[in-house]
Amino acid sequence: METRNQPSYIDFIVIALYFIFVLGVGLYSSYRSKRSSVAGYFLASRKMHWVPVGASLFASNIGSGHFIGLAGSGAASGIGIAAFELNAIFVLMILGWIFVPVYMAAGVYTMPEYLRLRFGGQRIRVYLAVLALILYVFTKISADLYAGALFIQLALGFSGDEGLYGSILILLAIAALFTIAGGLTAVIWTDFVQTILMLIGAIILMVLSLNAVGGYNELIRRYMEESDPSPNATLYDDKNQSCGAVPDNAMHLFRSIVPGESDLPWTGVIFGLTISSIWYWCSDQVIVQRVLASKNMCNAKGGCILAGYLKLLPMYLLVLPGMAARVLFTDRVACAHPDVCMEVCGSKTGCTNIAYAELVIRLMPVGE
Repeated sequence: METRNQPSYIDFIVIALYFIFVLGVGLYSSYRSKRSSVAGYFLASRKMHWVPVGASLFASNIGSGHFIGLAGSGAASGIGIAAFELNAIFVLMILGWIFVPVYMAAGVYTMPEYLRLRFGGQRIRVYLAVLALILYVFTKISADLYAGALFIQLALGFSGDEGLYGSILILLAIAALFTIAGGLTAVIWTDFVQTILMLIGAIILMVLSLNAVGGYNELIRRYMEESDPSPNATLYDDKNQSCGAVPDNAMHLFRSIVPGESDLPWTGVIFGLTISSIWYWCSDQVIVQRVLASKNMCNAKGGCILAGYLKLLPMYLLVLPGMAARVLFTDRVACAHPDVCMEVCGSKTGCTNIAYAELVIRLMPVGE
């Protein structure tokens, strides 16, 4: 297979046009939005249709961290990570039918405001606002910025920490420009546009990756039987088994609860994950704010349903291509030797996080 390590000028032009287009949509939405009131700025005047609401819910959740993380987890251990995405479908219905009616009836703009209204006092409002900011900075935003910058760095051939930090600054500047200027209206419409572009690109890459490995059935066979790293790219345990071997339960969504047999026990997937998912989907300001922008309850529920359907896609658009990347570039993606991994991706702990970037760099035609 021919590799394309250096981007062409066409790639740079396409990337520049993408950023200009998204920025243009954001600035145009900012210009058209009513920012003179609190409802206009924070809730898009509560006039959003269910289609952009559902797309924005999906885009707010699926970021660069998912492209890097889901594909990397698929490369490392199979489809089990898709349980996170499938679980969200049911929790989105809880959001639309149980939580949103309460929030809308209360007439609130933010989750801290709802807690103050529900329990009284200003301290709980300030506490939740500060806690949410800290959690987002150190968990969500930092991870997404790193994943997005890593992808840009690998795709465009930037080297060193300067390239990584430069990519982060570019992402921050573009997002801040239309978000601060246009409020939620600009954010939702740019999310809508990016959802369409994201799905088109991911579908193209999924088709290319499946075609490269010989189809779905061949992908599963080769992943389970032929994707262990070569002896010089892995270490072995005391049982002489490769540390980078594919787990036997790679094609299971629900896995054993016996300690040491699985990193995703079924009890955690069903019960533990659901609890954290309810917190994320039903009480997180970034998510709930999109639904509160709906023009009425029917559109709010429709947005949740659309987002639920879209959450079916990551397993096929991200996890399976990650598995294909392991099959196609085994010693790079599945390396389990610190020295080899350090040479490939600069990390001694493994290189599965480059799985999706490898597919983009090596399979995508010039300019796509």
